[in-house]
Amino acid sequence: MAQLIRNFSRRGFVGVAAASAVTSGTPAKSHMRTGRVIPGLEVLLGPKRALLAGKRVGLITNPTGVNRELESAIGLMAGATDFKLAALFGPEHGVWGDAQAGAAVADGVDARTGLPAFSLYGATRKPTPAMLAGLDVLVFDIQDIGARFYTYPWTLSLVMQAAREAGIGVIVADRPNPIGGTRVEGPVLDPSLASFVGAYPIPIRHGMTMGELATMMNMDFAIGCDLSVVTCANWRRGDDAALTGLPWVSPSPNMPTIDTAFTYPGTCLIEGTNLSEGRGTTKPFELIGAPFVDAHGLADRLNRRNLPGAHFRPAWFTPSFSKFQGQMCAGVQIHITDRTALAPVDTGIAVLLEVARHHSKDFSFLPGNPPFFDKLAGVSWLREAIVAGESLDGIKTRWQAELSAFKLKRARRLLY
Repeated sequence: MAQLIRNFSRRGFVGVAAASAVTSGTPAKSHMRTGRVIPGLEVLLGPKRALLAGKRVGLITNPTGVNRELESAIGLMAGATDFKLAALFGPEHGVWGDAQAGAAVADGVDARTGLPAFSLYGATRKPTPAMLAGLDVLVFDIQDIGARFYTYPWTLSLVMQAAREAGIGVIVADRPNPIGGTRVEGPVLDPSLASFVGAYPIPIRHGMTMGELATMMNMDFAIGCDLSVVTCANWRRGDDAALTGLPWVSPSPNMPTIDTAFTYPGTCLIEGTNLSEGRGTTKPFELIGAPFVDAHGLADRLNRRNLPGAHFRPAWFTPSFSKFQGQMCAGVQIHITDRTALAPVDTGIAVLLEVARHHSKDFSFLPGNPPFFDKLAGVSWLREAIVAGESLDGIKTRWQAELSAFKLKRARRLLY
């Protein structure tokens, strides 16, 4: 085992399959995937397994918590003899991903393992002392998307706070950022707009992994828990999910493909308006529209902008649920032509600028105090700039100073 641990580094690892065989007492599988990137889960259950030895473990996970064989962390950990998996915790959508966006999830008992399955998206979003009673450590293994308004990082932040208060440790089994870890885009959150779609001052596209975010939250935002990050092996920051060799498991019901993840940092802003963001279709966050939109006109105007990495096709769709359920919507489908060039935040704002200008009588932001759009954007001025018809370049200039300051802070917390 000592030799196996010596072979592990941030840039490479030799022998994870063998490590699993040694520690679990089962033979290594001949059909082990050969994908270059090894998720933190496999490293934790292999050379870093000592972090769990003799402990009662609570696991925060969902369907994305799998190894390269698509075996669930729940099953892998439930059968361990050198530590005890004692409780499960589920974020938004639940442990098994069976709840729709925004739906409250109840506590229960996991039918497969018989373990208590506590909801962190129901009566509480922070683990209670009763939930943590008798546990020695919490393991967090969930695939993030790389956008500030995804709720999983904020579940992690509350898990870390609760663990600090309970005096137990947190282990993050890290996974790659599926849209790459080099690009950083969009406005930095105004702390006065903190919510469960953005709790700390980071930009919309942060370019970090969950483990890196945890480190930043622990150090820069003063959570101060006993944190260990088990890095995945062989990931290069510029690699998106398609280049890792890892299987794609939908992180949430409306995140079916890698392309969805790439458009999401911009088109999730549509949620704060009376436009459909494509929920209820097979292309959520790629189809944008409403019954009042001129599809051909919108596509033509957006294509004339020559936004990098994107082409806009006029499209018509009828959502099966969510906004405009059962109504024909006209709009565009965003086709990604170059993932490395795509600037999704710019793309989403460009769509809003065009619709706000050419459909001003019908288009609106959803009401609220503050408006939900402001919580998603992280700032109130972006909504005001869209209404005023400011240029995209002018809007981008307004967030550059805070974005540059964030990048300096971010650089200290990168693990790859």
